[in-house]
Amino acid sequence: MTAKGTFETAGWTPQPPFDDRDGVTLGVVTLTKTFEGDLAGTSVVTMMVATTPVEDSRSYVALERVEGTLDGRAGGFVVQHNAVSDRGGQSLRVSVVPDSATGELRGLRGELDITIDSDGTHHYTFDYTL
Repeated sequence: MTAKGTFETAGWTPQPPFDDRDGVTLGVVTLTKTFEGDLAGTSVVTMMVATTPVEDSRSYVALERVEGTLDGRAGGFVVQHNAVSDRGGQSLRVSVVPDSATGELRGLRGELDITIDSDGTHHYTFDYTL
């Protein structure tokens, strides 16, 4: 099955870097999201970020707890993000953590794709099984 919609981010809260050497900085950021569309609800994201002296070379890993409804089924689940930007070439994988789903979403598996329009609108496409 496939769910589609948009989301907004808010409350970006960076912590002081926990490691900063030779121009490479490691830090933690928390934020929230609000989803609309086939997935409707909210989430809290905790992200570890690595930045480098090269503007377009960085990465992040994150865990995100989502609560809401997916195609009318209520519950929650956790996704794991793994993102790398290599001088502008980007890869992103966002996967449901196996057996993390609750409520009517128990048994959820899947991958979520994120795109961002030039105006900053965030879109998701969520391919999943229940």
